[in-house]
Amino acid sequence: MSTVETLCPLMILANVGGGGDFDLRTLRAVRVLRPLKLVSGIPSLQVVLKSIMKAMVPLLQIGLLLFFAIVMFAIIGVEFYMGKFHYTCFRVNTDERVADFPCGQEAPARTCENGTECREYWIGPNFGITNFDNILFAVLTVFQCITMEGWVDILYNANDASGNTWNWLYFIPLIIIGSFFMLNLVLGVLSG
Repeated sequence: MSTVETLCPLMILANVGGGGDFDLRTLRAVRVLRPLKLVSGIPSLQVVLKSIMKAMVPLLQIGLLLFFAIVMFAIIGVEFYMGKFHYTCFRVNTDERVADFPCGQEAPARTCENGTECREYWIGPNFGITNFDNILFAVLTVFQCITMEGWVDILYNANDASGNTWNWLYFIPLIIIGSFFMLNLVLGVLSG
């Protein structure tokens, strides 16, 4: 054995595979797991981790129930609002867009001023992300409503596009069932 082989036995292990391309720096990634040693030393941290592990199955069940509710509201939203968020006011003569809000053709919806007409195509509110044109955008929009981050703007856009007569029948149950009930089930599982 040469002096290099006696001094560096890991070099021999690195060359056992025949490729010689084994890089020991990848083993350094295991150092990320060192803080897990704290779990064995602190009993209260063990209790927290065990309760999180026990809550994973109920959280999965609640997550599936929440996803089912989101998909159901998304399907209803697609039926009610497909394509309605892409209409806005354009000037009659110059075809210039004059508004950044949806409009409607009928009286309960927001109508355009004189010299303008409500027609498509506008990309829509929130750079075209907030709409109910297909099920994926509808799921994203319903999820935004459930988190209660900007759901009022979506309600106002729906009121502008189709009038404010029946929109509350969609958005109020969405907030009550989705936000107040479903998301609090998640907190109840975690606290239990």
